Amino acid sequence: MKPLLLAILLALACTAQAASPADYFAIQVVDDQTGRGVPMVELRSTSSASYYTDSNGLIAFYEPGLMDKSVWFDIASDGYEYPANGFGLRGAALQIKPGGSATLKIKRVNIAQRLYRITGQGIYRDTILLGRKAPIAEPLINAQVTGQDGILNAIFHDKLYWFYGDTNKLDFPLGNFSMTGATTDLPDKLDPDKGFDLHYFTAPSGFVRPMVHIDGPGVVWLYGVVTVKDETGNDHMVAYFERRKGLESVYEDGFVEFDDAVQQFHKIRACPLTPPIQPAGYPFRVKAEGVDYIYFNRPYPMLRVRDDYKSYLDLSDYESFTCLKPGTQYENKDKAQLDRDATGKLLWAWKKNTPMLNPAEQEELIKAGRMKREESPMQLHDAATAKPVMLNNCSCCWNAYRKRYVMIGCESMGATMLGEIWYAEANSPQGPWTKAIKIITHANKKNDPHDFYNPVQHSFLDRQNGQIIYLEGSYVNTFSGNHHPTPYYEYNQQMYRLDLADPRLSPCH
Repeated sequence: MKPLLLAILLALACTAQAASPADYFAIQVVDDQTGRGVPMVELRSTSSASYYTDSNGLIAFYEPGLMDKSVWFDIASDGYEYPANGFGLRGAALQIKPGGSATLKIKRVNIAQRLYRITGQGIYRDTILLGRKAPIAEPLINAQVTGQDGILNAIFHDKLYWFYGDTNKLDFPLGNFSMTGATTDLPDKLDPDKGFDLHYFTAPSGFVRPMVHIDGPGVVWLYGVVTVKDETGNDHMVAYFERRKGLESVYEDGFVEFDDAVQQFHKIRACPLTPPIQPAGYPFRVKAEGVDYIYFNRPYPMLRVRDDYKSYLDLSDYESFTCLKPGTQYENKDKAQLDRDATGKLLWAWKKNTPMLNPAEQEELIKAGRMKREESPMQLHDAATAKPVMLNNCSCCWNAYRKRYVMIGCESMGATMLGEIWYAEANSPQGPWTKAIKIITHANKKNDPHDFYNPVQHSFLDRQNGQIIYLEGSYVNTFSGNHHPTPYYEYNQQMYRLDLADPRLSPCH
């Protein structure tokens, strides 16, 4: 072989080889308040190529033709803001060199701090490319999961369970639509600032396996997963299920119970379709009038049942905190039967077989002049502007630091977006809920909104007697109107940290 041809072939072979850590230029974007790397920051070049920081805030940059050159990047992220230069441009030019590095400080607009992505592919992709150590065992791909919807938790038989909704897989567009399950160490062994290892229940293929077995078409969603005791003191992990046609009609309702022997839920009781009251959201425990209850959020925490196995499985034992007349349901603003006494006072009370008003129904009644906002315990509004906040869902629990009930709520902005997250406090689960402070936004990037729904405060991860709390939510573009999914982060779970001593939360105190 001729020397020149050999040299060309060797050069091509070297070019085809994967880059080594020394070939990359390391870019880290850090929170200017904490110095911690910020996930999901977009750096966009003038050629419109976009790069996103991993959960360490890192980008492993390697672009043939751009090494050893000065490269401009626009820098942006939901809830964060890079300083503007004299032209009003928010970005920086970096001198790219193999093996070099740069650190960029970004201002956090959010009160809550984005920590890391919990699920999906490439959580610490760039960390690994740079030859650095990731804080979790599966930093690139875990059980072939590329996307996962909202979270439910329960501790059962000395394990902490994590149940996720519809799950995308690596090798086909359709994945698992009958709940996905994983376990972790118990809370006292977890470090929520660093992350944790999800040990998924998997099929022989290596992909996650369904956690609920119910015959029939449609997806299966669980609600209100909780561990309760029966009359003999035995624990049961139970949940309410819907087998449904996606976001459309419901095929079947009922209760399921976890079988520890096969590590799967099975149906134990069917219920009438779409009953007036059913378990929903994220359960938490409350002692009221000397009675132990499980409370649920629908979307406010105004649904409860006695804290025992028999009651949980009996829909007739559930009660809502509502102003509808007992035994009635909301049809429309004109036919709704409001429960008022002889003086006209609206009677809010715990009532069985009677649903609570949801925020949209309440707004209809207020606009129709049938009730006043101040008559309702659902008065949530922006503490700064007094604008009403329409909740889509929330997570609520007692906070030892604040000595009050703390709510983390997702605002419903019509049918277009579910991306704004609010903080509020009240003396009881049924409120009144009044002032709210926005702690996370996904609307600050022009023409690039995103959803962040199903926020769940993991109270079992509280630190410093509840001063530091952690919340998880689903990041996706489904309802936002944005047709541009965020690579790697799309349809996955993110963890945030919130310091309740932050003075910006003081209007709620």
